[in-house]
Amino acid sequence: MRAISVLEPRRVGVVEMEEPRVGPGDVLIDVHLVGLCGSDLHAYQGTSPMVSYPRVLGHEVSGVIAAVGEGVPASLPIGRRATVVPTTECGVCPACQAGRPNCCQFNETLGVQRDGALTARISVPYTKVYASDTLSAEELVLVEPMSVGYHAANRGEVSEVDTVLVFGCGAIGIGAIAASARKGARVIAVDIDDAKLALARRFGAQETIHSRREDVLERARALTDGEGPRVAIEAVGLPQTYRLAVEAVCYAGRVVYIGYANDEVRYDSKEFVRKELDIRGSRNQLRAFPAVIGMFERRERPFLDLITRTYPFAEAGQAFADWAAAPGEITKLVIDVRD
Repeated sequence: MRAISVLEPRRVGVVEMEEPRVGPGDVLIDVHLVGLCGSDLHAYQGTSPMVSYPRVLGHEVSGVIAAVGEGVPASLPIGRRATVVPTTECGVCPACQAGRPNCCQFNETLGVQRDGALTARISVPYTKVYASDTLSAEELVLVEPMSVGYHAANRGEVSEVDTVLVFGCGAIGIGAIAASARKGARVIAVDIDDAKLALARRFGAQETIHSRREDVLERARALTDGEGPRVAIEAVGLPQTYRLAVEAVCYAGRVVYIGYANDEVRYDSKEFVRKELDIRGSRNQLRAFPAVIGMFERRERPFLDLITRTYPFAEAGQAFADWAAAPGEITKLVIDVRD
């Protein structure tokens, strides 16, 4: 069985893998599409501290149920289109005991700590499988990244009384924008790219800030009567946007970090205390798949607009090279595994 592996940083090759086994409670997925995430790009570039090499990447999955093991419920029949929650949990660490397995201390995510879905077939526990009779492969492959953004809005306790400032209009940031708008909040989107800001408006942002042409702090305060937004969601992962989130948010505000900052972030820490901020991390997603699938099934937003380009399986290496060469121009790349 062929798979796409990052053999070492910036070197991608086709490798052979053993066929997956289907044990009790397992579901075999014939993989159709795999979306590439920012974590995949970091793994390709050699900047992810969680990835060892060689590694088969891919955790955003859509496919068809090909086989089921003993004990799998009838709601997951062979032939049904499906997507996959890519994370594991131990069940006993403090996070799991607190009912937050998305940030399990011993989590292993497909394509990060263990081999992923850029291959013909994968076997996963049925509890990780969500099926749909109405969504296409292209829609299902977007459920996981949109769920990560949706979870960030949940972490920020976003509601209809909030103004939410979202830094970054990639797929994850768009998920946070769509979720915040769905909850009734007023959303302001920040990015350096006009096309991504236009996309943010199609997903619910009422205002946008081009951070290379406008002063983000001045513009955010002007849009909020000088107070600042109640919630800031950072989906970029740069030290400057980490700091801007704290500086921009209002007194008694909430800051949510999704993006991983690879470089050290230095703060004027008195803002934490003076504003009495709630600062929260947001990792993976927690029970957000059903809500996001519902958004897709109701066609609430033009979700397929998120896909920048689809590459055939044989050109996966070129997809990574193209993304690394122009990361700001990409929202979502997808690999078609079916060939």
